[in-house]
Amino acid sequence: MFLTISTTGIPERPATDLGFLLHKHPEKAQAFSTSHGTAHVFYPEASVERCTAALLLEVDAVALVRRGKGKGRGGAPDAALAQYVNDRPYAASSLLSVAMSTVFKSALRGVCRALPERVEAPMPLRIEVPALPARGGAELVRKLFGPLGWTTVDAVAVPLDEQFPEWGDSRYVRLVLEGELRLADALRQLYVLLPVLDDAKHYWVAPDEVDKLLRAGEGWLATHPEQKLITSRYLSRRWGLTRQAMQQLEMVRLAESDDLDVESIDNAVDETTDTEERPVPLAEQRRAAILGALRAAGASRVLDLGCGQGQLVQALLKDVGFTEIVGVDVSMRALAIASRRLKLERMGERQAGRVTLRQGSLTYTDKRLKGYDAAVLSEVVEHLDLPRLPALEYAVFGSARPRTVLVTTPNVEYNVRWETLPAGHARHGDHRFEWTRAEFRDWAGQVARRHGYEVAFVPVGDDDPEVGPPTQMAVFTMADTKHDTKYDSNNENEKEAEAA
Repeated sequence: MFLTISTTGIPERPATDLGFLLHKHPEKAQAFSTSHGTAHVFYPEASVERCTAALLLEVDAVALVRRGKGKGRGGAPDAALAQYVNDRPYAASSLLSVAMSTVFKSALRGVCRALPERVEAPMPLRIEVPALPARGGAELVRKLFGPLGWTTVDAVAVPLDEQFPEWGDSRYVRLVLEGELRLADALRQLYVLLPVLDDAKHYWVAPDEVDKLLRAGEGWLATHPEQKLITSRYLSRRWGLTRQAMQQLEMVRLAESDDLDVESIDNAVDETTDTEERPVPLAEQRRAAILGALRAAGASRVLDLGCGQGQLVQALLKDVGFTEIVGVDVSMRALAIASRRLKLERMGERQAGRVTLRQGSLTYTDKRLKGYDAAVLSEVVEHLDLPRLPALEYAVFGSARPRTVLVTTPNVEYNVRWETLPAGHARHGDHRFEWTRAEFRDWAGQVARRHGYEVAFVPVGDDDPEVGPPTQMAVFTMADTKHDTKYDSNNENEKEAEAA
């Protein structure tokens, strides 16, 4: 089995960044043991202009037979093929999908600490699969990959024998995909659709396959026109599992169309009555505190830095006092979700003129962010590594310099009040740190002194007399007098911020 992934680049964004994203060095040939053979990763070419990564899977046919017999348990999909003579070692199938999940595990999850900006950005890709079994032919291949953002879906049927064209075509195609996509999205599509096209899995399909399908299909499967076929084939036509997956995908689709969370749609009836007063979620309290602080500051042109999926932008749009709102995030996927949440395509011209979504890293200066009344960093700073904070500080307070800056972050002291949070754990798996009230005040005070701001602190949520509020907010207000914000010329974080 063979698969190649190619990309092109320029000196500012070299094609060899592909090695970082796949977590495989272009100058090394590596081998990985899988449950059914050995997977090899190597780079036939690796330069600034073009880079190609190849995945070769050598299948142990004897081990495959010993692990299970019959369709779905390691045997060939065609009854006419003998146990040891079949297409499993040569044609891309669920065997290759499993190898991808082993070899490219971090890439499938969209994780790359070395180049986080590149992970979220689409890149030019060319993927080739020389032998892909396709039950449904080349037309089905185009139906499955066509709606997923590829500009080229070239599926050419492989003849049974070139010497005897009258025999017709085999059920195999040579597949070439070209387009600009996130690498993680492309890998997830292949992970699902390779076994779907083959229509045979080499292992028993257990209930946990539903979760695997939903994770890999996040962002594209819920709205795919061939969703039913994909789900049915991926789950080996186990109708109970297929029905379960289809129901969950429908909830995802409804949640996206109604700008709701899946949990709010799939809400089981409990014993409480409708008239019982329910606590206001912390996220709503946080947005209310931010809106109140912005109104008190008289801000009308607002930056939402690290806007995520656009919840705060949506709340700001409901108040006509905010005349210009700019949401900035490094994740293109988050911005796409925010665009759907806001219904930008259907928004009236006047309303659409108030909002802009923009991709950008908060640790780099951006001239377009200067001159705004206020900037909000809501639950953002704790997602950065501590050595990166000075770069963010300079980009916001030293370069953009809005009159008001609001920063909210969890109060780690309050974590003991969360019954479901294990001791010593952060509230979110991606949090690099969580500050105490004293640590947050110390950091905010230093930032204010360095850049000519005054700072006040506002509790968000129930202010516990012992451990404080669940969320702490700092309100920075620019001092009337001008302040020299020049850093030491040797400050590496300032250089990083100014590099953009």
